[in-house]
Amino acid sequence: MRLSQMLFVTLREDPAEAEIPSHKLLLRAGYIRRIGSGIYAYLPLMWRVLQKVSQIVREEMNATGAQECLLPQLQPSELWRESGRWDTYTQAEGIMFALKDRQERELSLGPTHEEIITTVAKEMIRSYRQLPLHLYQIQTKFRDEIRPRFGLMRGREFIMKDGYSFHADEESLKKTYDDMHKAYSNMLRRSGLAFRPVQADSGAIGGSGSQEFMVLAEAGEDEVLYTEDGEYAANVEKAVSLPADAETSPFTSYEKRETPGTDTIEKLSQFLKCSSTQIVKNVLYQGVYDHGMTVLVLVSIRGDQEVNEVKLQNELTKLADRYGGKTLLSLKVPDAEAQSKWAAKPLPLGYIASDIADDYIADQKQLDRKFLRLVDKTAVELKNFVTGANESGYHVVGANWKEQFKLPEIVVDVRKARPGDRAIHNPAQTLQSARGIEVGHIFQLGIKYSKAMGATYTNEQGEEIPLVMGCYGVGVSRLAQAAVEQSYDKDGIIWPVAIAPYHVIISVPNISDAEQLQAAEKLYSQLNEAGIETLLDDRNERAGVKFKDADLIGIPYRIVTGKSLKSGKLEVVERASHKSEEIPLDEVVSTLKQRIEAATHK
Repeated sequence: MRLSQMLFVTLREDPAEAEIPSHKLLLRAGYIRRIGSGIYAYLPLMWRVLQKVSQIVREEMNATGAQECLLPQLQPSELWRESGRWDTYTQAEGIMFALKDRQERELSLGPTHEEIITTVAKEMIRSYRQLPLHLYQIQTKFRDEIRPRFGLMRGREFIMKDGYSFHADEESLKKTYDDMHKAYSNMLRRSGLAFRPVQADSGAIGGSGSQEFMVLAEAGEDEVLYTEDGEYAANVEKAVSLPADAETSPFTSYEKRETPGTDTIEKLSQFLKCSSTQIVKNVLYQGVYDHGMTVLVLVSIRGDQEVNEVKLQNELTKLADRYGGKTLLSLKVPDAEAQSKWAAKPLPLGYIASDIADDYIADQKQLDRKFLRLVDKTAVELKNFVTGANESGYHVVGANWKEQFKLPEIVVDVRKARPGDRAIHNPAQTLQSARGIEVGHIFQLGIKYSKAMGATYTNEQGEEIPLVMGCYGVGVSRLAQAAVEQSYDKDGIIWPVAIAPYHVIISVPNISDAEQLQAAEKLYSQLNEAGIETLLDDRNERAGVKFKDADLIGIPYRIVTGKSLKSGKLEVVERASHKSEEIPLDEVVSTLKQRIEAATHK
């Protein structure tokens, strides 16, 4: 492609809207253009990158026996109601674009396609002889993000590969799940990215086991906890660890003490001269289930630990049946305004104990009129601990479960693992932290959707059995931007060779010089004939402008038809290292072909 004929506009200054390097660079280099909040046009250079990423994904999926299809973006609401996720996606997470057609039928723009594919399977899969089956698609998805940011990282419209497998049993599912682990690792490796597979929370998709594929980058929205031995890695939402051992309490008898101004753990431990590991703190949450019921949740946890709200939400979802619901729509620490709607009297915030009386809750029909009391494992074994006295300005010391306080019946693990914690698989290993960008996620769904939507098959004994399902997603447009976030410098983007829009750019310093232009034209033809994708910068611009643009757009190799032509050579500059060398004219094509093949087949 000749740059003079391409839609090619670069910017010298960072756009005000962009917050992270990859977003700034993609806008500056003319890869994307903002159309609206979280909505971007993919310009010619970007579309070539996305096509290359898609092709790598397609090749790896096809190699596993998966079949490509295309599912509708418009989805009827009744399918989502059938699965029980309509309220979750439109209210709890609020990320689905919902609309009505002219007949007042509710529809959504697909953020994901479990319901659609399960409907297809329900209508078309009859027998075990048709299993296993794996279908996938690559297409645009839609999510109504509250705060679209970071360009293609968190947009409202994005390109994604999502695949769904159907099986007769868990054993077959696990084989495909393992195949997907290998395929996803191959996709990222072939794309030239440094990545780490990590254990993950299944979130609104549901299911049992799930794993995220994280591209390591400082601007990553996710925190990954891992061990140096390579045996453990997990998203912080899912991570587990061994907490530090609790210190022995200095208090040997139970008593109530005045503790003014100690409404935080730090202030309390300083005032009483005790370790935060000897304190039981009680954190109040307000949860709302899908049928509208509000539940007040009191979590007792060791003072030096924090509540992982994702883990807590999962525990409360497990308890949904108790309250006549299916899922939890929201979870928050209630502020003064929220408390005013249900509190019968002011709460002694900062001084609450696990046995705070239920009469603090007003008698309202929409509320469960008792605190749901949970205790984290870190607090269960504490002896002679410190906790609130249910009176502002007072705590009790030397307290014990089953003596002064009843141990809550529901024991949970909702503590947040953190860097420095000991690993469960090997306490000699400590958790390290890294930032990551999630570009892929694989799930073992089990029978969650097939059971809810009646998707069954007939087994060898003639019995109707729910299909066992798996789900596998790759963010194609997100992966492309993640590559930039992982690899750039002060001059611009450094694309991995495999997904770069072009392999080579030929810069002609002076297009008025007939010898320079002739050499560039000849080489341009030779490179393209050899299968090397080449840009020819034939613009009437200064050499400095051309070199800056070449660095900014990140093409792996730059060829300069400059002064070295006099000696029968051309200057070849490697973008990643800025290494420059002069190569004889008749060796340029073979040299670059060898290097590009090596970089794309490693």
